[in-house]
Amino acid sequence: MRFRAPSIGNTQVAAQDRTRGLVVHNKSGAYQFYAWDISKGEMRQLTNRPEGTSLYACFLSPDGRFVYYLNGNQGNEIGHYVRIPFEGGTLIDLTPDLPQYSSLAGDPCFANSRSGNIVGFTADSPEGFHLYCIDVAADGKFGQPRLLRSSKRLAAGPQLSYDGKIAFWASSERSSKEQFGLLAIDTKTGEKIAELWDGPDSGLDYQSAITSPIKDDYRILTATNRAGVERLLIWNPHSGERVDLDIDVTGSMRAFDWSPNGERILFRTFNHAVQQLYVYDLIRGALSKLNQPGGSNGGPYFWTDREIWSHWQDPTHPPCLIALDAESGIQTRSVLAAGEVPGGHHLKSITFASSDGQEIQGWLGMPDGEGPFPAVLETHGGPKAVTSLAYSPGSQSWIDNGFAFFSINYRGSVTFGREFEDKIYGNPGYWEVEDMVAARDWLVKAGIARPDKILVTGWSYGGYLTLQALGKRPGLWAGGMAGVAIADWGGLYEHASDTMKAWAVALLGGTPGERPDQYKVSSPITYADKVESPVLIIQGRNDTRTPGPPVEMYEMRMKALGKEIEVHWFDAGHLASFAQVEKSIEHQELMLRFARRILDVSRIEEH
Repeated sequence: MRFRAPSIGNTQVAAQDRTRGLVVHNKSGAYQFYAWDISKGEMRQLTNRPEGTSLYACFLSPDGRFVYYLNGNQGNEIGHYVRIPFEGGTLIDLTPDLPQYSSLAGDPCFANSRSGNIVGFTADSPEGFHLYCIDVAADGKFGQPRLLRSSKRLAAGPQLSYDGKIAFWASSERSSKEQFGLLAIDTKTGEKIAELWDGPDSGLDYQSAITSPIKDDYRILTATNRAGVERLLIWNPHSGERVDLDIDVTGSMRAFDWSPNGERILFRTFNHAVQQLYVYDLIRGALSKLNQPGGSNGGPYFWTDREIWSHWQDPTHPPCLIALDAESGIQTRSVLAAGEVPGGHHLKSITFASSDGQEIQGWLGMPDGEGPFPAVLETHGGPKAVTSLAYSPGSQSWIDNGFAFFSINYRGSVTFGREFEDKIYGNPGYWEVEDMVAARDWLVKAGIARPDKILVTGWSYGGYLTLQALGKRPGLWAGGMAGVAIADWGGLYEHASDTMKAWAVALLGGTPGERPDQYKVSSPITYADKVESPVLIIQGRNDTRTPGPPVEMYEMRMKALGKEIEVHWFDAGHLASFAQVEKSIEHQELMLRFARRILDVSRIEEH
């Protein structure tokens, strides 16, 4: 019931027509795109992809007439950007003459100008990352794609000015890490107008870069970690004026929206993985702390100057869309409701010290009864992500079945400061595992977990850390369950998309040819002979982020060594287990049965 509960994945509202919106919803059994008639409160399904769709890689045109998205093949996230009418109809390929490309699905690598006269996107190739813009006529017809700029290093965006004259492109050309500067580029000529860069060890938050909603205003709102933690700034590439906003708050800051009149900004802080929303008045220099509901408020935006819409969830309530008063933050109504679910267990914030004394934060859920319990230690994907008080049917499932559940924000997680986030660069898989071991020790010392019944799990980068911990620190874990995992960095570089290859280079500090020893040290396959516990891997055949061949090699290596391993394959890409409801249930059942078998926990049998 928790997995199948109807949930709101994401929403957008057309800038020029507030009666039209776009919703990502799972009521069909997989997340799909829906045209939303806001005035009538009606949704009409636009896509019917068996593998489901990304929650974020969809874009509603400012006039509400069209929906854009990357059209991949069976979830492989490689293809072309396409457009479909809001009313439904035939897909139109924006770039029929280009080779297929990936485009950092889930990140803002596509944009419409607010005036609707131009679209821009980033496409990758073996030669690097390429910024394209396409003119859009008043009747909706496309011009030819214009290649404006290319980069051999990771790049993302663009964001477009109101009139489409400037493309703000995030580039890591000046950094050896995944640290971005912003280039302001003329969309007609491709000439660089200006650059915003905070030095080789600092970066701008391209994911929260938002251009002004006011005509003839070329400012962009973003955040920098130059001071060690993200702080907001506004930059005008024409005048060169940069204003670092002097806002007295604690925690990492991220911008979400300008008010429709351009006078206020909506932003969020994260402090020890707890969110807080604020509105800042740029004219008066006044800060308003919003009294929003606890839990997670994702992707909030101004519906009007007086009302904010926010995607709200907490551990016991699936994601929905609610309205908040823009002055107080108090919830005023439900805009799009989620489904009802059984009562669940709340999670508690815990901090503990890692091996070097660094404080690590995590979220702990406890089953009913007296401990110590069998336990599951989870690590999130990313690694540039953070686990907050969000809805997770999987975590509730473990707690339902008598497990303590502990999800940690290890080194590499965002919102804990630049030093914390950057600690893993050049040597991934070391500090993260140190933090995992410290979490395990804390669970045992606190009397929460039985030392012989602690499982480790995670998906994507969390799946990688699961395999890495099993090999690097054997004897501590009863078993591991890795989803869409990285088993070998060299194999990932050989088989993954061009985007992922560039990401691996940034994370490990070079290519496999340039840093062979590091690729070996950071790869779980290197430690296969040390693994002592049973391993379950759930992997997608069409995954271009964490491709299958390295997992096949890992499985062969483990079996040749006489190790206990089972690999379950599914015919879809990286996001399928998150996008497809029944697939998520199937995978959770696989993990529960695996845990029952290796731990012989009777309560699982009862459920």
